[in-house]
Amino acid sequence: MHGNKAVFFFCFTCCTSLILYYVMPVYALMVMFGITSISLPPIPCDSGSAPKICKKSPGSFVRTDTMIPDCPFIYKRKPYGHPLRSKPSAATVKGKRVSEWIISQRAAMMNSVLKRSVVNGLNLQRGLATATAVAPRLKNFKVYRWSPDEPSKKPYLQTFQVDLNECGPMVLDALLKIKNEQDATLTLRRSCREGICGSCAMNIGGRNTLACLCKIDQNESKDLKVYPLPHMYIVKDLVPDLTNFYQQYKSIQPYLQRKSYPEDGKEILQSVEDRKKLDGLYECILCACCSTSCPSYWWNQEQYLGPAVLMQAYRWLIDSRDQAAQTRKAMLQNTMSLYRCHTIMNCTRTCPKGLNPGLAIAEIKKELATD
Repeated sequence: MHGNKAVFFFCFTCCTSLILYYVMPVYALMVMFGITSISLPPIPCDSGSAPKICKKSPGSFVRTDTMIPDCPFIYKRKPYGHPLRSKPSAATVKGKRVSEWIISQRAAMMNSVLKRSVVNGLNLQRGLATATAVAPRLKNFKVYRWSPDEPSKKPYLQTFQVDLNECGPMVLDALLKIKNEQDATLTLRRSCREGICGSCAMNIGGRNTLACLCKIDQNESKDLKVYPLPHMYIVKDLVPDLTNFYQQYKSIQPYLQRKSYPEDGKEILQSVEDRKKLDGLYECILCACCSTSCPSYWWNQEQYLGPAVLMQAYRWLIDSRDQAAQTRKAMLQNTMSLYRCHTIMNCTRTCPKGLNPGLAIAEIKKELATD
């Protein structure tokens, strides 16, 4: 018995919810647009008197008083007897008031949504019309060009015009736009576009930096010149040959070297203090911006290791987990590998990661001097 009541109550609740949330809003919209009308008998006011009925046309009546304030509807009913009927019960009046209030609230909500949608649509159209009317902001990019397919042809600067309104904020965005839309033969390295890989290192506006981190100068009257990294052999266009750079990096043996390992086979632990010593060193991404800005490296790339490689040498030299410190110092103890640094500090000024290779080189010199 109780189970039947529970099922009946559940079904009744579901049907009521469907009517309140789906049927009534649709019916209210139909009434708003004049598709149909709500046929309700007149509801007496609180004083108990009959509502005011005005005859609109033969066979129809219009209510001039509504029980719900600001109700947007005109309630119509078709005659089915005398318009003034007997006073309904209090429960009937209350139920009809609730129904009218639900219909009016949901209709008002839908009406508000429709109006807001129309207004937003007009604003969107105005915005699009305004955007198309903006004058183009053309900026000249002078890009270094040279191809090994034409070795007899000297390198030159080719000018490209880019509309800054249709381009991203970084120099790499402009170069990719040129490559995709104007000249597909333009050659450059790029990968992460987040200053992590170091692939897009080049000389922009006279400074070595990463194209993905260098913002475009918004001064349209000033041309922006883009060259490959200076004093390097060129593969093509903006691509330098980094073979010697990576060979020098390999020569410092950039990996942990140990003579003994923990007996239990676990990892080699490191204290927090020892780990902090590596801050400002391990973040190097080997983009070669610092080395190619160093006059000493320009003078003798074959023997002088350069700021980037020397900073990595110091990183492994002070690592508490490494046991080859003396071997590493012996490799650096000569007049060319290390001591060609004259603290010009171009390396520190140009580092796109904000590191200080000059300080690392000075620390290596101090380590060697104290031995």
